[in-house]
Amino acid sequence: MVPRGLDLSARLSSVLEVVYLIFNEGYSATVGEELTRISLCEEALRLGRIVAELEPRQPEVHGLVALMEIQASRSRARVSSTGEPILLMDQDRALWDQLLIRRGLDALDRANALTPARRPYRLQAEIAACHARAINAAETDWGRIVSLYVELAAIAPSPVVGLNRAVAVSRHAGPLPALELLEPLREDPLMKSYHLLPSVRGDLLSRLGRHAEARAEFELAAGMTQNTRERQLLIDRRASARRRRTKHPSETVRLRRLAA
Repeated sequence: MVPRGLDLSARLSSVLEVVYLIFNEGYSATVGEELTRISLCEEALRLGRIVAELEPRQPEVHGLVALMEIQASRSRARVSSTGEPILLMDQDRALWDQLLIRRGLDALDRANALTPARRPYRLQAEIAACHARAINAAETDWGRIVSLYVELAAIAPSPVVGLNRAVAVSRHAGPLPALELLEPLREDPLMKSYHLLPSVRGDLLSRLGRHAEARAEFELAAGMTQNTRERQLLIDRRASARRRRTKHPSETVRLRRLAA
């Protein structure tokens, strides 16, 4: 029997959280030899679609399904033929699955039609949709993405949201204001072992021409991750920073998007 009222709200929140955790582990595997575990993404999508059929009047269900559909659309473009990670700004968008994108945008439309009040999954889906709608990386509406992260931080604050917001700010306003946003996160206990914080700092420092500091951050990040592919990517980026000469701070570099 499907629960109702307050019981439904409490149980549904837990169900959606578990589904999202499954998807995230498939999208970016925390341990192992491969970057992704596609079977987990597919299982999370299957479960999400079932929940959406059972509870079609719940906007956050559609928001989560939209987020997963759009994120999953990038799967073929996120790794090379030999399994190396390909960062978002370098991906061949012709490989993005347009069927999954359409399904995701349709789910987002269903969520928006139910209520104007946006909750965390729907806001993350809106962010993913900004990338999906851009015909190429240069056309990404980073200003809108920044505003969506501000809205997300207001209702679901977390250091990971703060990190993602800084990445968006770096694309919209440059690396220096983004680097400043990261400073409080360095003292957050939840981020002490989170490898993406030094990874992002390495990107920003590299863009500012502070290559020695960038190398140290990439080395720190490589020592934190338990995923073999991510570790090698960070080692390669450290080596690249060693070779790179100082360039203008506005130089475009590759920033990894977090599943977000």
